[in-house]
Order: sequence, then structure tokens, then C-alpha cells
Amino acid sequence: MSLLAELGKPSRRWRAIGGLGLALVAGSALAEWRDDHAILINTTQSLPEWAFFIDKGRMPQRGELVVFAPPDNPLIRAHFGRSPAPFAKRVLGMPGDTVVHRGESVVVGGVPVARMKPRTTRGEALTPGPTGRVPQDCYYAGTAHEDGFDSRYAEVGFVCRARIIGAGDATL
Repeated sequence: MSLLAELGKPSRRWRAIGGLGLALVAGSALAEWRDDHAILINTTQSLPEWAFFIDKGRMPQRGELVVFAPPDNPLIRAHFGRSPAPFAKRVLGMPGDTVVHRGESVVVGGVPVARMKPRTTRGEALTPGPTGRVPQDCYYAGTAHEDGFDSRYAEVGFVCRARIIGAGDATL
């Protein structure tokens, strides 16, 4: 075999180096994506979707998912542990919207969005959530699920910028 023919053949070493280069480029792109995004798996029944792509740092719009760190209080710790996973809820109220309680009903911007319960499914007392204008940089976050644990209760309250991880899109 001539020297030219031998040089024209791809060797295993060069294929391995090329494959390693491609893996490094793909790994770098994945690392960049991971810095600004996340995947959240929903293990509750409060939302019908079970998986979400999260765009970290993006503030949500009405109707979108907001992903946030739940507040630290005894009821959250009792139900979700000392280091609870992030919560994902729909944005039902934007800054400036008015939240009103009419009996058990929660009304945001004139639209009924939820019904409050006096107790959790375990029997612990629930405190009605905040009313009045939703503050700047805060949201009323909720779900249509009757047992949703969200802004309808003071234990969650308005979700404000400091607790927001990002906005999400359901994947399935």
C-alpha cells in the first residue's frame, strides 16, 4: 500500500479525537443551557402536567407557570420537609391586580380563581391568603385543584421576585 493511500485512511485515533471533540462541544452547550434552564418534575396533583422546562430568571406573564422557592414555615416543613422542592403554579394575578375574598371564594381582578378550605387534608388549620393589590414584583400564584397549596393561603402568600426561580413551560 502506498504512503498516499495510508494517509487518506481515517485512523481509529483520529476518529476517537474527533468524537471526543464533538462530546466536549456538546457538553459545553449543555452546561450553558443548564446555567439558564432547568427541568422540573411535578409529583403533586395540583397541576395536570408532570414535567416543565424552566427558564431561570424570566419573570412570568399571566397564565404562565411561575416556579418559586416556597416560604419557610411550619406548615410547609410538615408537608414538604426542611428542604422542599420548588413549587410550580399558574400566575393568576399580576402586580396591581386586586385580590378579594368573598366567603370561601378568592377573586382576582374580578375573576373567581379558587375556593379556600379551612383545613388541610391532614386537618391542620389554613389561614386565608393576602388581599388587596398585588404588590410590584409579586404575583398571585395558584391552581384550579381544590387541594392546591398556593397564594389562596397565607402560608404561601404572594410570590415575589426574591423567591422566583423562573417561568416555565409544560412539556407533557
